[in-house]
Amino acid sequence: MHTTVGIIGGGPAGLLLARLLHNAGIDSVVLERKDRAYVEQRQRAGILEQATVDVLRACGAGARLDAEGMPHDGIELRFAGRAHRVDFPELTGGRRVWVYAQTEVVKDLIALQLADGGPLLFEAEVHAVEGVDGDRPVIRYTHEGREQTLTCDYVVGCDGFHGVARDAVPEGVRTTYERTYPYSWLGILADAPPVYDELIYAHSERGFALASMRSPSVSRLYLQVPNGTDPADWSDERIWDELDARFALTANPGWRLKRGTVTAKAVLPMRSHVTEPMRYGRLLLAGDAAHIVPPTGAKGLNLAATDVIVLARAFARLKETGSTELLDAYSDTCLRRVWRAEHFSYFMTTTLHADPEQSPFETKLQLSQLHRVATSRHAAAELAENYTGLALEG
Repeated sequence: MHTTVGIIGGGPAGLLLARLLHNAGIDSVVLERKDRAYVEQRQRAGILEQATVDVLRACGAGARLDAEGMPHDGIELRFAGRAHRVDFPELTGGRRVWVYAQTEVVKDLIALQLADGGPLLFEAEVHAVEGVDGDRPVIRYTHEGREQTLTCDYVVGCDGFHGVARDAVPEGVRTTYERTYPYSWLGILADAPPVYDELIYAHSERGFALASMRSPSVSRLYLQVPNGTDPADWSDERIWDELDARFALTANPGWRLKRGTVTAKAVLPMRSHVTEPMRYGRLLLAGDAAHIVPPTGAKGLNLAATDVIVLARAFARLKETGSTELLDAYSDTCLRRVWRAEHFSYFMTTTLHADPEQSPFETKLQLSQLHRVATSRHAAAELAENYTGLALEG
């Protein structure tokens, strides 16, 4: 089998790219190693930037998003027992974000791909990517018990941090930049209505906490915990009590979260990672295959989306004019945005979390920065512009 673009990975990046290519009249094949049920239930991000929402609508995947997604016009920062709201539209000229779970984005894109897109093969285990420095790369994979090959004009690796695509870039060519943080998140899903209609980010002496949501009846909540924490060591009651303690307000000591049944519980490590370059020969990396951000800045899914938007434009230019100019610039174009998102995610993470080794001096610096955001329009606008997503180049 041959295709113009072979896409490894049927997550949001691979599926969105396939949809954009289909709309541009460019054929592709998507190879996903997991089954459809697993992919559609894989819990990940839930915040969509303005640009991500715009492209989902434009490519035909916006109907359920518009019907069920929850637009948010700001976030609340809690620190030193006080609350401060950052108003996104007022600070950014109207930009906002949406709460719409990655699982729902994936369901929408799968339905579109199966209805009128190119081949989407589930349980297709990719073993190797070969010949990316030549004119016709080959993807070797197993599907339905048979070893198969897919030849392509280009290969796009959207197969995540542990995928095989990145390994096709020779070690002497690629450079890795990374940081591992000295804490993790204990995340829960709970059948409990959110207590607030926007996200709450809390800095406290006890550690960071985040109150988010998946729907009007389901809350998504996080606690900073030590690396290596076993979720089983945290009872539901202990989690709720700790959340209430970290969100406490001096002016409203009776403030509490609405409690409900905890339906899922997991510990998420925190790391930053960038692989450069994002292109080698006819192999292009996108999403988590090229970069990881800590979730504090809500950038992971959105960075993946902007990678494939840039890629789709480049492939469309190639089809229309024969020019590889945009493809040749792909890595540099994306990395400028990647590093900006890495810096913002690092800023949010290190400002809001309590490092186990930090001194009282460093805690005072964190509080000073948060006070600056709360009292300076310029500082608040910088946060809001980065959170809602900077404009795409071109």
